[in-house]
Amino acid sequence: MKTLKHTKIPIKAILFIVLFTFTSCEEYLDKAPEAEISEKEVFGNFRSFQGFVEELHHCIPDYTKGTWVDDWNIADELLATTGANWRLTVAFDNGDYWAWQHGNGWSQSYIGNPADGANTDNNAHTKNLWDLAWYGIRKCNIGLKNFDKLIDATEEEKRVIKGQLLFFRAFFHFQIMSFWGGIPYIDKDLASEKMELPRLSYREVALRAAQDFEEAAELLPLDWDKSPVGQRTLGNNQQRITKSVALAYLGKNYLYAASPLMNLVSTGNSDYDSELCKKAAEAFYKCLYLSYTGQAPYQLIEWDRYEENFYTLNDKLPGVREHLLAAPNYGAAPDWYSNFSLFFPPVLGGDGNMISPAHNYVKNFGMANGLPIDDPESGYDETDPWSNRDPRFYKFIVYDGVQVVKGGTSANDNVRYANLYNGGNYRDDGTGSRSGYLLRKFMNLTNNNIDAEGRNIIVLPAYLRLADVYYMYAEAVLHGYGTPQSSYPGNPDYVLTAADAVNAVRARAGVPNVDAKYLSSKDAFMQEIIRERAVELCYEANIRFMDLRRWLIAEDMKYRIKTAIDFDRTGTPPNTKPINLRERPVMVRVFEKKHYWLPFPTKDVNLYPAFTQNPGW
Repeated sequence: MKTLKHTKIPIKAILFIVLFTFTSCEEYLDKAPEAEISEKEVFGNFRSFQGFVEELHHCIPDYTKGTWVDDWNIADELLATTGANWRLTVAFDNGDYWAWQHGNGWSQSYIGNPADGANTDNNAHTKNLWDLAWYGIRKCNIGLKNFDKLIDATEEEKRVIKGQLLFFRAFFHFQIMSFWGGIPYIDKDLASEKMELPRLSYREVALRAAQDFEEAAELLPLDWDKSPVGQRTLGNNQQRITKSVALAYLGKNYLYAASPLMNLVSTGNSDYDSELCKKAAEAFYKCLYLSYTGQAPYQLIEWDRYEENFYTLNDKLPGVREHLLAAPNYGAAPDWYSNFSLFFPPVLGGDGNMISPAHNYVKNFGMANGLPIDDPESGYDETDPWSNRDPRFYKFIVYDGVQVVKGGTSANDNVRYANLYNGGNYRDDGTGSRSGYLLRKFMNLTNNNIDAEGRNIIVLPAYLRLADVYYMYAEAVLHGYGTPQSSYPGNPDYVLTAADAVNAVRARAGVPNVDAKYLSSKDAFMQEIIRERAVELCYEANIRFMDLRRWLIAEDMKYRIKTAIDFDRTGTPPNTKPINLRERPVMVRVFEKKHYWLPFPTKDVNLYPAFTQNPGW
């Protein structure tokens, strides 16, 4: 399997790395390394220094495998079975945001788990965002503090080392503040200082992070395989940090800071900050332009290989062309077990504590003609709801009557086809689908216990992929320059309007351009951006949780009511139709103003007065 190839690290450097694992944000930031080792040995030459930097990649958790059957979607996307009330999604539905630290009783959170600490091993089950982000920040600051000791290196090698350190320092700050809001921006090693830095506003932290992202973009290579520094690991550089990655996160950082929630807490204004949106648009444009000209390797994966964005069956890493940033492929429970058990019912080999797409969320998927289902001209037929839908609907969602099992002597039609109607053996509030759907986005259907194919599956969705950059560019241009027809004033050979950017992603799936009626106003087009993001980026990297919060709409009842679809069936598989179809509310998510931010651990806000808890917690 080709992946990011780790440079061999001297034994003493390994000791230096592993011996600063602590238990709170202060401890990660202010403790001196305990290993006795010459700084010259660690930082004096490129090979050793790059080995030190490599560990930062192992500070990125695989959000799909925080535990054996990990769930990570905590907004309006999913319904858990009644027997799985310990799942993280249930805790967040109930307003229990303290559960980010441990899950809802069974360590179900990749966001944080005190038992894990800041482990940088090769086990996905031992990693969590909170601890590793603080650890990564301190590691970056140690590297930057010792950067002047890098003597045995070319100028390009020095640029690459510094660029990676600056990127990761900004990235880990961005990860923390996206969940928790403003924090201190730590830009030095605090080994000899007491941690007393006050929390900054979200905008202040974002502007500091922007400086690091921007400088990183100037220093990092366009393509490691085409740069002298990448020749020693040629063909194994696909997950490394490049100029495009830094530009994309520079734009994302600016866009988040410009968004209504972040702008409100920073300035008191709940509109978009148009100037920050323009800065975001510039960064996104530069990233996209590099792909347009072929200078950068990132491209949208072709439709007939679209699943490779999420999983592969050929022992290759997913998302080779489209992923800008993903976690390394850590070892843990087999991917086929962890994810199949999460998304599929016991009749197919799942463990009975599954989650399924909520009907309220599935309604975001429009029609093949590109219109949303509630558009009077869409052609949506409530008596035939799964016909003529957006092609992405069929890639991501299993609905009643879909063939799930290919063969096997024990497979009759009662198992071979998805029986998701009321009374069907795929459908059960306690152990099966609670909503009337199954999620297939991250799993080949033949991984079931009858076909038992694809057991070498690798499931590794991205933190950020190029499709998201197109959408964020569209949003930034819309709110920075004012209309769907606006564009960033870039190079004359690449004029990209906000509408063009959305259409570029839709075109990959064969979905027509956004209809003219949704290009008539900023508000109308923004509603299509919201819906498009819900479709294309569904169930990935907590994007939905971030979006609803930053848009300041998570408290709206539209995004709090989770529903299922009940129906009977006529016909026999695969030629079935639903009858007596009705939408049923299952629960209303608890959401108060305090839920726009996660609470900090009590032990950390008690460290010193200037590190305050988020309001309401």
